[in-house]
Amino acid sequence: MDQNTIRQLIISVPALVFAITFHEVSHGYVANRLGDPTARLMGRLTLNPIKHIDPIGTVLMPIFLYWISDGRFIFGYAKPVPINPHNFQNPRSGMAISAAAGPISNIILAIISSLLRVFIIFLLSIFSPNTLITGILVPLTLMLEYSIYINIFLAALNLTPIVPLDGGRVLAGLLPHKQARAYSKIEPYGIFIVYALFFTGIIGYFIFPLVKLLYLFVPFV
Repeated sequence: MDQNTIRQLIISVPALVFAITFHEVSHGYVANRLGDPTARLMGRLTLNPIKHIDPIGTVLMPIFLYWISDGRFIFGYAKPVPINPHNFQNPRSGMAISAAAGPISNIILAIISSLLRVFIIFLLSIFSPNTLITGILVPLTLMLEYSIYINIFLAALNLTPIVPLDGGRVLAGLLPHKQARAYSKIEPYGIFIVYALFFTGIIGYFIFPLVKLLYLFVPFV
């Protein structure tokens, strides 16, 4: 593994892990506020990434994507937090709101990352002659740039209206009861539909326009 690969992993992996961890914690936190303590009782309301690691989504998928893209792309997902809709006063709206919390949290992280990036660039303009400080701030700037992208991409992906993705759960909560029940029946096959859309590239027709739209909410990019 060469130095460029190691440098890229050091920059990208922490941003990815924090993005997917914060995403899952947000689901559990909002669900807890709405009356479902399942995630809290199972110790999932923590930013400790170890609690949220999925062997495939957090380890194997990022490595595979990094390998096949020759280091140009890395992505993954965490183990979903458990939510029991029967604990909500209104199960349908509770699930929809809890689902929406994930993408919203990623948009917020992207905004915070952008603001921090501007602040660090300002510091670089002051301390640029200092090699030690520059050696710390430059990697931080690159990490924040990646954080902006991965959080926006993660938000857009999860807003895809296919259950079990967050967008599908939000849509199920907005549809009339009869249509929502019919729509939710595709959930056992939903992940296979998502994979098929991914590998055929069709999902890009939804995600990338949405990525451009979500970037409008992020300042200084």
